[in-house]
Amino acid sequence: MSIFPGDIEEQARQIIAEFSAKNIMVSTAESCTGGLIVGVLTEIAGSSAVVDRGFVTYTNQAKMEMLGVSEATLAAYGAVSKETALQMVHGALFRSRAKISVAVTGIAGPSGGSDHKPVGLVHLAARSRDGRLIHREMRYGDIGRDQVRLATVRTALEIVLELSQSV
Repeated sequence: MSIFPGDIEEQARQIIAEFSAKNIMVSTAESCTGGLIVGVLTEIAGSSAVVDRGFVTYTNQAKMEMLGVSEATLAAYGAVSKETALQMVHGALFRSRAKISVAVTGIAGPSGGSDHKPVGLVHLAARSRDGRLIHREMRYGDIGRDQVRLATVRTALEIVLELSQSV
């Protein structure tokens, strides 16, 4: 029995099945989800052939050290930004053997939000080795920390599946 809701587990099963059939691997770079995306993927039997690695980069320092996010980007745009998400996904892709990577950075709450960057704001990015890129800015709202994190996992798995359709 999975610790994740059934719809999320089904998304993960679909990714493992499709990626196994195509012989491709995935990597993740997670901030606000703290490893939940790679966690749900690795719950599925056969995931060792698909999941290359997961980076949990909760602090700015970790984003810089593990993924190569630039200090200038973090200073100019902040950790929760399109620019940071794009650098995170690039770092995860090129620091792994994956053909597709996904990255998420956001404000799960209950604190940490502002008028400009409210609780529930999440930037997600997926990128393939051939340069295809998807970015989503989600504003889930102040729906509770757990719900923001689960909604982020759902969206992340959706964009991984979307990007994989042309691989």
